[in-house]
Amino acid sequence: MRREPFHDEDRAGKHSKSERETLEAFQESNAAYDLLAMEPDLDEEPKIYLLPNLMTAGNLLCGFLAILTIFKGMEAENLLAAKIYYKTAMLYIFGSCIFDLLDGRLARLGGQESPFGQEFDSLADMVSFGLAPAMLVSRAVLADLKLPTSFDPSGSGITWAIAFIYLLCGGIRLARFNCLARMGGGSGDFRGIPIPMAAGFVASLVFIIISFHENQRTIGWMAWVLAAMILGISLLMVSNVRYPSFKKIDLKTRVNIPTLLAAGVGLAILFKFRVYAPTLIFIGYLMIPVLRWKKSSTFEDVD
Repeated sequence: MRREPFHDEDRAGKHSKSERETLEAFQESNAAYDLLAMEPDLDEEPKIYLLPNLMTAGNLLCGFLAILTIFKGMEAENLLAAKIYYKTAMLYIFGSCIFDLLDGRLARLGGQESPFGQEFDSLADMVSFGLAPAMLVSRAVLADLKLPTSFDPSGSGITWAIAFIYLLCGGIRLARFNCLARMGGGSGDFRGIPIPMAAGFVASLVFIIISFHENQRTIGWMAWVLAAMILGISLLMVSNVRYPSFKKIDLKTRVNIPTLLAAGVGLAILFKFRVYAPTLIFIGYLMIPVLRWKKSSTFEDVD
C-alpha cells in the first residue's frame, strides 16, 4: 500500500490554526468577562450628597417660580401691567445663579462631586437658565417684535424662533459640557460661555430695558437690539471661545495687595450702583475673552 509522503507544512498549518482558534476563544471569554465587570449593579444607589444637591434643588425651585411668575405676567393686559411679574421672575433667575454657584462650590470644597450631582445640576440648569429666560424674553420684551407683512403674512412674528434658538443652544451647551467632563482633561476653562452667565446676562438686560421704559406699554426699537444680543449670546454658548471657570478660587486662594485693592474698589462700585450691578458683572465676564486677546496681542507686539 502506497503511503502519502509526510508534509511538515500541513501539520504546522493545522497546529497554527488550532492555536488561533484557542486564542480567539480566550479573547472572547476575556471580553465577555470585561463587559460583565463593567455592567453596573442595578441594586446599587448613586452617591447623593445632601448640601450640594440641596443647592441644586434651590436652583430648580427658583427656575420653577420664575416660570410661574412669567405665566402670571402673560395674563396681564399689556407690558405696563406685567412689569412687576417680569421683574420678579428676573430676581428668581438671579437667585438660581446664586444657588448654581453654591452647589458646585460646596461639592468641590467637600470632595463630594458625583455623577448624580452633575446630571441633576444640568437638568436644573435647563429649566432655570434655559426655559425660564427663553419664556421671559419671548413674553416680556419681544412680544411685539414682528416682521413686515411681506415676510410674515400670518403675523406670527419671530419671537418664538429667537427664544427657541436660545433654548436650543443652551441645551447643546449643557450636553457638550457633560461630555467634555466625562472625557477629562482640559485647561480649566469653559468652552463657550456657561449657560448660567448667559441667562444672567439676558435677565439683567431685560431688567435694565424694562426699567428705562417704566411707564410705557412697549419698548419700541429696543426689542430689536435685545433680539440681536440674545442671538449673539446663544451663539457664544455653542462656540469654542474660552471663558474662565474660577474653580481654583477657594478659601485658600492668595492674592497680592494691588489685586485685593482692586477687588475692594470693584465691590464698592457695585454696591453704589447695585441696581446695575448684575448687568456690570455679566458684561464684564462676557468681555473676558476680548481682554485676553488684547493682552496676548500686546505681548506679541512687545516681543
